[in-house]
Amino acid sequence: MINLNPDAKELSLEQQEELLQTLQVRFEKNKNRHPAIAWAEVQARIENKPEKLWSLYAMEETGGEPDVVGYDAEGQEYLFYDCSPESPKGRRSLCYDLASWESRKQFKPENNAMNMAAELGIELLTEEQYRELQQLGHFDTKTSSWIKTPAAIRKLGGALFCDRRYNQVFVYHNGAESYYAARGFRGSLRV
Repeated sequence: MINLNPDAKELSLEQQEELLQTLQVRFEKNKNRHPAIAWAEVQARIENKPEKLWSLYAMEETGGEPDVVGYDAEGQEYLFYDCSPESPKGRRSLCYDLASWESRKQFKPENNAMNMAAELGIELLTEEQYRELQQLGHFDTKTSSWIKTPAAIRKLGGALFCDRRYNQVFVYHNGAESYYAARGFRGSLRV
């Protein structure tokens, strides 16, 4: 598990420069994800929001490979999703939320998806966002990712996750307390 300190959300100048370079290279390599967006505008926005820069760093450090997937004109925000081919390695083997983690009597995972997302300053993808991501490529062909679960399902003890198999996106359910080495979560961030 990657050890990021959410209380110390400051990056060195070197870390900032390295992250921006990584994001720019990924942005330019994957123009199909954001055809009408210019990197200079994205970079300017990121540089003016240090807390978002830290969250992008945390996404990157946990294996998410964040990239711009759109622009919300109403909120005037760029949308970043985790675009790693498989569920981020540093965010796997997690049950769904704190209640599910606390319900485990033994073999508790190190953390849970909802708490970790909050620590990173990101949100779990919704089913709609997950399906939008899958329009941009083939993701989670060997892994799966928890998604934001509706309260009615969660109240009954369940949680939802998705993957891509047989060239189709599937939504499944599981007990929220379950966790697997091949299941993590993908996040979104508005900048």
